[in-house]
Parts: sequence; structure tokens; C-alpha cells
Amino acid sequence: MYPNLKLQLWRSGIRQNRLAQLIGIHETLLSKIVNGFRQPDAQVRARIAAVLKSDEGWLFAAENVGMEINPARSEQPGAAPKG
Repeated sequence: MYPNLKLQLWRSGIRQNRLAQLIGIHETLLSKIVNGFRQPDAQVRARIAAVLKSDEGWLFAAENVGMEINPARSEQPGAAPKG
């Protein structure tokens, strides 16, 4: 999955079906890309990044399972502080 791509779609207010039209691919293909079931080729990645006015590398950074979103706040609620 590409969470940054989903985030940028939301921020831009562009729906997936509209983005698919703008870049010239089918809606189902774009949905599969956004949800991590298909890898976009370089040309599609570049077109998506251009339409969303975003850095291609950031948009297509794959989700890393188990990674902290904010490492500074990694303690669990109610857990003893580290150190």
C-alpha cells in the first residue's frame, strides 16, 4: 500500500476516478496501485506525481509494517517511560 499516495489524494481533493482519467489509465488499475496490489511503471508514477504536484519518491514509499509514525511518541499509553 502507498499511504502517502492516499494522503495526497485526500489532500488534493481529487478522487481516484478523476486521477485515473487525468493520467489515462482505468480506474480499477489505479485502485490496485493505490492499495498496493499492482506496481506502477515509471511513466505512470511520473504522471501521478505530476498531477498531484508531489515528489514521486515520497508518494510511492511503500508502507513498512510495524514502523513508528512518530518515534518520539513510541510509548504505549499507561506504559512505564523508557530509560
